[in-house]
Amino acid sequence: MGQPVERESGEAAQPDLPPGQRLQRGWPVTHYGPVPKFRPERWEFRVFGATADQEKHCWTHEEFTALPYATVVADLHCVTKFSMVGAEWGGIPARTILELAPPAPSVTHVMVWAEYGFSSNLRLDDFASERSIFATHKDGELLTAEHGFPLRLVVPHLYAWKGPKWVRGVEYMTADRRGFWEERGYHNVGDPWREQRYSYQEEPGDGPEL
Repeated sequence: MGQPVERESGEAAQPDLPPGQRLQRGWPVTHYGPVPKFRPERWEFRVFGATADQEKHCWTHEEFTALPYATVVADLHCVTKFSMVGAEWGGIPARTILELAPPAPSVTHVMVWAEYGFSSNLRLDDFASERSIFATHKDGELLTAEHGFPLRLVVPHLYAWKGPKWVRGVEYMTADRRGFWEERGYHNVGDPWREQRYSYQEEPGDGPEL
């Protein structure tokens, strides 16, 4: 899904994009607020909330980037209607974090926390997708600060705002709770193939009351 297909003439067809999206050449910078300054000696990745052992798990930047590295080739669909296709994202799979710091059996959702208190909520199944990755690299190169260095979450099957830049940790939750943009009118789920852009489009069961 989302990859170019070859026509008989050898010309690449346009990729199959979610409804309302347009193909983007290059990677626009989109974010809310200032770009944070990275201080490796102060940086820490935390997993907390309803963990299986009821403990908080922490990694320094050196420890986190030493975890097993993987790559995922996936598209990025922005709610502002551009789609960037076929990028190679490199980093730490979300499933690795779930294995190292397992959630309690009652966990249904996670809140991904980033700099300045920014947050985005996800269903546990979306977070645990084999294609969800805490990216440190794109196409073999370190992310720039503007694009989320040192760490951003990429969840390819959801709109890009569900994967925050400048991630600092994950909270395991036993009930859903809206994140930053979800509290401000964006759809609680954010499936681009169903064009779930805004909260007024939500159906019963899509999220908690605003």
